[in-house]
Amino acid sequence: MPVFPKCRQRADLAEQGDANAQSTLGAMYDHGDGVIQDHKEAVKWRRLAAEQGHARAQAALGFMYRLGRGVIQDSVTAHMWFNIAASNGEEEAAGLRDAVAERMTPADISEAQYGADEAPWR
Repeated sequence: MPVFPKCRQRADLAEQGDANAQSTLGAMYDHGDGVIQDHKEAVKWRRLAAEQGHARAQAALGFMYRLGRGVIQDSVTAHMWFNIAASNGEEEAAGLRDAVAERMTPADISEAQYGADEAPWR
């Protein structure tokens, strides 16, 4: 992972499993802030943080699935992550979930809700 020296400490913490550092490193890769922009790396680090219950990373991952940034665009998965983030207190996530739902079938919404309910990292 190409990380500039000023970001090395954050990357080291992320590699050790620190969810805040993982989320931040994901944002850095998403925006090319202190690292070479790489959306797939952004997804990797945000997923690691999200699976530890980091609500902001969960919402950011939902956004990446909504846009297809670093992943194949998937409204069901975006809805699921926004739903999980909202249930963990991320204020903007409920509105983002509802916006995605407007373009989904009832079956897709049910699938997303089931995925959110069954996620082990809720």
